[in-house]
Amino acid sequence: MHAEKERILIIDDEEVIRDAISRAFVKEGFSVQGAPDGESGCRLFREFRPDIVLVDLKMPGMSGMEVLAEIRNEDPDVIKIVITGYATISLAVDAMKLGAYDFLPKPFTPEELRIVVGRGLEKRRLALETKALKKEQENIRRNMISLVSHELRAPLAASVQFLEVVLGGFAGDISGESKELISRCDTRLREMLELIGKWLRLATFDPDYMVKQFTEINLREIAKKAVDAAGPLEHEKGVNLYLESPGNLPPIQGDEFSLAEIFNNLIGNAVKYNKAGGFAKVKLFEQGEEVRLEISDNGVGIAPEHLPRVFDEFYRVDGRRQASVKGSGLGLSIVQKLVDVHGGTIQLDSSLGEGTTVRISFPKAFQNQENNSV
Repeated sequence: MHAEKERILIIDDEEVIRDAISRAFVKEGFSVQGAPDGESGCRLFREFRPDIVLVDLKMPGMSGMEVLAEIRNEDPDVIKIVITGYATISLAVDAMKLGAYDFLPKPFTPEELRIVVGRGLEKRRLALETKALKKEQENIRRNMISLVSHELRAPLAASVQFLEVVLGGFAGDISGESKELISRCDTRLREMLELIGKWLRLATFDPDYMVKQFTEINLREIAKKAVDAAGPLEHEKGVNLYLESPGNLPPIQGDEFSLAEIFNNLIGNAVKYNKAGGFAKVKLFEQGEEVRLEISDNGVGIAPEHLPRVFDEFYRVDGRRQASVKGSGLGLSIVQKLVDVHGGTIQLDSSLGEGTTVRISFPKAFQNQENNSV
């Protein structure tokens, strides 16, 4: 008997075949269920979640090939074995293309069936063990990164606090020159803290966990908050920042914190890399089955040779030491990952000296929910 019963699903229109296979494997401690056609087999697959599926290719209604394709979309890792009385090389090749692990022609003996199913289940066990091991290794990696980043951040944060005390005059008077040097140290330490935070965000990014937290989100509300938050920078840079959005914008499925990060990053770039008297426009609108975001500006722009790399990690168009605007080179990389996990697309167009436009498309809520249910 198996400590945890492995599950076998039989999809075959012949009741005799289903009963014979079921009796053989139930005796050996497996959990077995059967379906007489493709439609009911696919429904049962979603409920039963088997480790291995035996599929007859020739059935009335939904064909075995269609069943294989459906199962592959549901769970590409499940073991699929084709059983058929019309075995040909071309059928076998087509079945393998749809993810079939093996091909068993009828009639077959109980021993032949046990051997094929045994091999398939062993492959399934190894795949699950490998997946579990990779997950454990990933958890160890994430925990190590979190620990290291904490050890890096703690002394930096403490140093910033001490420098704030000195700059505030609570430790006694300091000369103007000393104050300027301390202020520069304070600025550089804050940049390091920001860099570590962004690096940690990338290194521990978990799209699967994020998707599980998705809720219906109104992008207009997030955009308004991001525009308001950029107000001080807008006034400092002398840039005109405004939002254009309909009041009835449909929601999307997403993570509020991550979507806010997208807006804050892109709006920040549109304002920072601009010029006095310039503009930055945030536009939201509905198009087809998508909600679209456009953030455009008439700032410094980007030269053509840099455009292919703007989403690369740590890549900065204006270099590091000579840059007039400080940054980590991680912002757009993080934005792209966050857009991807929301099922969206992102495109950046820019001309040097003329400005930049970033276009993002998100699927509407109902479409994303359908995709997540697969």
